[in-house]
Amino acid sequence: MNVYEKKTMGERIAGNPYVGRGIVIGKTEDGKCAAVAYFIMRDGALFTEPYDVSRVEDPSLIIYAALRRTDDRLIVTNGDQTDTAYDGILAGKGFHEALATREFEPDAPNFTPRISGMITFGGGDFSYEMSILKSADEQGSACNRFAFSYAALAGVGHFIHTYVTDGNPIPTFMGEPERIAVPNCIDAFTEDIWNNLHEGNRISLYTAYYDIATGKELAHRMINKNGN
Repeated sequence: MNVYEKKTMGERIAGNPYVGRGIVIGKTEDGKCAAVAYFIMRDGALFTEPYDVSRVEDPSLIIYAALRRTDDRLIVTNGDQTDTAYDGILAGKGFHEALATREFEPDAPNFTPRISGMITFGGGDFSYEMSILKSADEQGSACNRFAFSYAALAGVGHFIHTYVTDGNPIPTFMGEPERIAVPNCIDAFTEDIWNNLHEGNRISLYTAYYDIATGKELAHRMINKNGN
């Protein structure tokens, strides 16, 4: 097994009926941009909203800011822990320290993991961190916390998602974030992800590229299967 092997996002997700929610962070092949993707906007932050509000049992698990920005940091998560990390950073805490106050989602029997990522810009480059908070057992009796920190390498990114595949209950993501290739073109990146997510289960996708030297957004793309 080659631990340094990287695959395209399409190769990672093609044929998998359900990877749940996913976060991708990495550096483009030319070394000029930080790339971010989240599968599922308003007022400067990326928000998720239900297509059919009548079907929502717990709004806190569905409606949240998936992405927030401080001066030199960009936070993306699959839940309202975005605000937890954001507030913690503003209070002087580290990313993983702030998330230590949270656990997996209380949606038995799946106990969906909380996945999070943060880019830190500085010195003409960036580094990034990822986190997953998972149930320790089938009963949800305790939370296991996994933290990952990465140097940004040209053409390399990491992909973390909530589930392995479909099931009952749905099996939780296992292991380290998966190593992926990051192209220079945001449209190629976006299309590779969207076209390989299972057509029957995909809902929406957000991607963005940021200039490494300034930390400013260069471009973003948003796809929603409901056309909103």
